[in-house]
Amino acid sequence: MPRIINEHKTLAISLLVIVSLIILKGIWVQCATSNHGSVENEKVEVERRMNYLIKMVVTTPERLLGEMPSGIGMQFQGEWALYTCSMTAAALVNIGLQYPMQKECAVENIAKIIEIALSPDIRRYDRMRWDEDPLDGYSDMNSHLSYLSHLAWMMGGYKQLGGDDRYDKLYHEVCETMNRRILQSPNLNLPTYPDECIYVPDMLVAIVALTNYSQMYQGKYDEVVRQWLTMAKSKWIDRETGLLVSFLPNDDYLQNEEWPVKGSYSALNCYYLTFIDPAFAKEQYEKLKKTFLQKNPFMGIKEYYDRSCWLGMDIDAGPIIMNLSPSATAFALGCATFFHDTDVRNGILKTAEIAGSTVNCSGTSHYLLANYALVGEAIMLAMRTTF
Repeated sequence: MPRIINEHKTLAISLLVIVSLIILKGIWVQCATSNHGSVENEKVEVERRMNYLIKMVVTTPERLLGEMPSGIGMQFQGEWALYTCSMTAAALVNIGLQYPMQKECAVENIAKIIEIALSPDIRRYDRMRWDEDPLDGYSDMNSHLSYLSHLAWMMGGYKQLGGDDRYDKLYHEVCETMNRRILQSPNLNLPTYPDECIYVPDMLVAIVALTNYSQMYQGKYDEVVRQWLTMAKSKWIDRETGLLVSFLPNDDYLQNEEWPVKGSYSALNCYYLTFIDPAFAKEQYEKLKKTFLQKNPFMGIKEYYDRSCWLGMDIDAGPIIMNLSPSATAFALGCATFFHDTDVRNGILKTAEIAGSTVNCSGTSHYLLANYALVGEAIMLAMRTTF
């Protein structure tokens, strides 16, 4: 009998500890998200997260690559490092526009990030796939889409925020090259890598970069952007969901029925479209919510709309838990912020806090998960500042 009583007592204590931890976590999340909802209310937190990213990203290329998970392989390490650079730069552009006192700091650090992106170490992943350096020449038809599009986007952000002319020559060359290669391609799309399909979100980065360039230089590439959008709206819409497709074949305009529409790709498509065609982006965002939004038990975007996945792993989506895709949910935050969708935005930020747990230290803030995926921290800050 004493043994049974002790077992019951141990079980009761264990349950009490679990319940207490859940209550404490709930209080933590409520406190951490209480100021969310406006540019001014979030100013202090945004600046603290900016300080953390500057500390972690504005470093040597070798150290930045070292922050990427080693288990994903050299190619994805390079991709994630470049993406960390471009999303941090995007966040700094947003912050510089919203908080004028931070503008000088943002411009200075975007320049440093561009220098990191220009390093041979960061370019290596693209060089490996194309068997040539993306900056060695611009006359051939090798796409180099992954690297050049993000580089152009960063340089455009630098100019938009008032940066000097140090990158002007390279910026002009890269955008002219992308425009020419897009027009010479059979379907206005370029592959990210040789012998692979078209990844539509990757292609959209190039269209965003050309759009930003055109806004600063008398609409120089407006025509190719217009042509691409016309094709997207008329030929590249998934029949079942109404969303822009995630993948396209390399050789014609037709969609392959075997390729799924993914939550991570669709949310990223919506975010990039806000730079190009806000009305189309809003239509796509509403379809994204209808198809992929999950409200319970946590707010977020599912990776698959036609099946459940309670636990899985995807190199683009991240660890899928209870159907939710971390990257899709993060990118949807950018759309919710842009379109002032307060309920979804606040819900996603609460989900991020539950999953990520903010750490505050020495004037910086970051999600604990940033210790394992720094790119996620950069994406989240870029998305939540897309006011």
